Amino acid sequence: MPVLLRWLLNLGPTNPIAVRLVQNASRRTTHLYLRTGYLLLLSLALLWVLWANVGAGNLSYIELAQAGARSFTVAAYVQIGLIFLLTPVFMAGAIAQEANPKTWDILLTTPMGALQIVLGNLLGRLFFVLALLFASLPLFALTQYFGGVPGTSIVGSYLIAGSAALIVGAIAIALSVSRLVGKRAVCACYIVAVSYVALTAALDVALRPVTGGVTRLTALNPFLAQRALLTPAGYPRAPAGSGWMLAHPVTAWCTVCVVASLALIAVSAFTARLGGLASVARGGSAGTPWYRKVFGLGAAGAEHRPPRTVGSNPIARREAAARTTTQGKNAARR
Repeated sequence: MPVLLRWLLNLGPTNPIAVRLVQNASRRTTHLYLRTGYLLLLSLALLWVLWANVGAGNLSYIELAQAGARSFTVAAYVQIGLIFLLTPVFMAGAIAQEANPKTWDILLTTPMGALQIVLGNLLGRLFFVLALLFASLPLFALTQYFGGVPGTSIVGSYLIAGSAALIVGAIAIALSVSRLVGKRAVCACYIVAVSYVALTAALDVALRPVTGGVTRLTALNPFLAQRALLTPAGYPRAPAGSGWMLAHPVTAWCTVCVVASLALIAVSAFTARLGGLASVARGGSAGTPWYRKVFGLGAAGAEHRPPRTVGSNPIARREAAARTTTQGKNAARR
């Protein structure tokens, strides 16, 4: 197998951390109950709205299509809300790793690189969230039998929900790698997520009379992006020349989530082997400032200076290894 292909596979499908997380968590009954409850809530929401709009009378094809569109709209909003609630649950293990820093110390002794460690933790736990999305796909496909639900709306709704899960998962991994927070970060994630959604929605309502429809905050809120996708008449977009975020809020939301997630993954991979953000801020795991490292000095007040490593010169390595091989050399050194 080519080296490049093996490296790419180790980042995702064959990553040891991702494989271990998927194998172990798949046997837990808690995840089974979460998946069952997720599908049950979506099914009840879909059937309840469909039954409320259809009733027992005879309906025309137009009325049936409108009922199917309403049921899909409600189910799509419920799905995004459940993804926001359940993603921190699946990511709780990654966030709470700060409670036992030795977990990261053990991972860093393995041959895996920092990027493999970060992506393994992210993809291994994000797998279950994506599995929930794919499990609900047949429910949304059934709404097309009634008409009124285009396939592009279903695909767009899944892209919005998947992007939301990706950004929440990347934030959780960044919190874990930074080692700045502990188990209470799970509650903090919920509080921050709810506050962010509520704040952007309130600002969008305040700016809507000025723009007459989609605002720049629409592309920063998954519920608003979903609204722009499903109700274009009541929440109109701006013309094509008004700006990318105003004309294409769904594409802008997905792009912002992907770019922000990649940035968080890059920062996490950079700080994974440096002891987290706190260690980087104080100049390294030993707390030595950079200007003392330049002169080969240790931390202030340290009893021992850091050892000097032998360079890549083969003669220097040979002399460093052979200078204490004879008793005469040892006596001369004393």
